[in-house]
Amino acid sequence: MDRRELLKMVALATGGVLIGGEFLLTGCKNEKSGTVAFTPDDIAFLDEVGETIIPTTSSPGAKAAGIGNFMKIMVTDCYTEPDQQAFMKGIKELNEASKKAYGIGFMQATPQQRTELLEKIDAEAKAYQKEKNEKEAKLQAEAAKERNKTIALSPNHYFTMMKQLTLLGYFTSKPGATQALRYVAVPGHYDGCMPYKKGDKAWAT
Repeated sequence: MDRRELLKMVALATGGVLIGGEFLLTGCKNEKSGTVAFTPDDIAFLDEVGETIIPTTSSPGAKAAGIGNFMKIMVTDCYTEPDQQAFMKGIKELNEASKKAYGIGFMQATPQQRTELLEKIDAEAKAYQKEKNEKEAKLQAEAAKERNKTIALSPNHYFTMMKQLTLLGYFTSKPGATQALRYVAVPGHYDGCMPYKKGDKAWAT
């Protein structure tokens, strides 16, 4: 699975384009990004969010892949300032949503409570992103008629960003690529018709 194929998979799973994907593909840092500071508590929180999205089963989960630190790097280097602010604000909003639903913070919630909460927020995020994309497509079409007209893009939903980064970070990590997926460090001959059994892991290479 090459990087472009993975980006398409992540975008498909989250209902939109990969946020910050243009900088990931080119290996460049977004010069228009702001400055955000992640605390150790933020990293630990994001590790648990990622682990809820991709839990440990017979394969290591997202926490084993150091997903919190991966999110920190991606948000810092690849996101625009509005998306950075939305992401950081989203950490607090997610914790408050847990308190409202269960009377406890996300870190104190049970795995079942965390899953229920994230499934609910995921549905809200998809609806938000769909409306955002439709509105911006319309504005882009109008702006194209007037050369000097620019449109103000609204920030993305924080959970869309968290989910995208979890999927991307996990499947490009050593645990994700070698244990959740099938991996061959030095591929051999090309086989265009390999037998597939239902339940077989996808290939990382």
